[in-house]
Amino acid sequence: MEARGAATTDAAEFARLTDPFRAELLAHCYRMLGSVHDAEDQVQETMIRAWRSYGDFEGRSSLRTWLYRIATNACLRALENRARRPLPSGLGAPGANPDGPAAAGHGVPWLEPIPDALVRADPADPATVVVSRASLRLALIAALQYLPARQRAVLILRDVLQWRASEVAGLLGTTTTAVNGLLARARAGIEQAGLAEDEIREPGDARQRALLDRYAAAFENADAAALSRLLREDAVLEMPPMVTWFAGRSRIGRFLGAQVLRKPGEFTMVAVDANGQPGFACYQLGDDGRGHAHAVQVLTIGGAGIARIVSFNQPELFPVFRLPPVLG
Repeated sequence: MEARGAATTDAAEFARLTDPFRAELLAHCYRMLGSVHDAEDQVQETMIRAWRSYGDFEGRSSLRTWLYRIATNACLRALENRARRPLPSGLGAPGANPDGPAAAGHGVPWLEPIPDALVRADPADPATVVVSRASLRLALIAALQYLPARQRAVLILRDVLQWRASEVAGLLGTTTTAVNGLLARARAGIEQAGLAEDEIREPGDARQRALLDRYAAAFENADAAALSRLLREDAVLEMPPMVTWFAGRSRIGRFLGAQVLRKPGEFTMVAVDANGQPGFACYQLGDDGRGHAHAVQVLTIGGAGIARIVSFNQPELFPVFRLPPVLG
């Protein structure tokens, strides 16, 4: 593509050239930052910087590579003075008393889910879809937040985006030897997180769909026993912004039965897809007889059942998923 500066390229033409990259840039910034809101801010910053410096783009790399360079540097700057975004399981041991109150984590910048619709890959390329979904799974994003910013960037650029070490070195202003060292430390850090390879099933998978239908029915019918039967023995339940979390089918079942699933009809479940995983938007019955935004749940499903439930009890996430705050 012939390089043209902002002086000779109007805003409409610049948007035509760069808009096709917005979804994948959003996914990239989300992997770096762990927040869909922060990621959207940095994509916007990337486009502003790209527009202002388009006159300096000489076409020695592709437009896509150039935008990734700007976006990565924007994220690195954004991370300089920010705390990592954890899930509750990253802050302490699991709760021992499912009959007691759950503790709130005030002021914690929690990890956020991201809707698949915002970062959907080219549906015409099934291989790309699988790679995209795997590289956005919630456990991986949580593990990435524990890496120092430059290690995080190197791991994403090398292992997710398949950049050459020399390209990453050029972006970071360092050597390929240094990049390889950062990559080795980043891989070791991810390995220490103990990530299991979750099953990547297609959304239309019949067994998964049946399990999800049973899960939604158990929630809506306040049937904690039925829900427990869908869990793996070593299942985990997390509920940001609560720091309390539970491990093990029996404790999760006791907690849900005692604290959450009190009466049938209190919850309405609406299917969503986030982080390449299935989930639900959970509406809770209000005094007005209507369902009010309560939580976005992201499920991890293994061969023996549901391995993890992350219930983001944050109604402010519903607009991100383009869901109404109230049903009916």
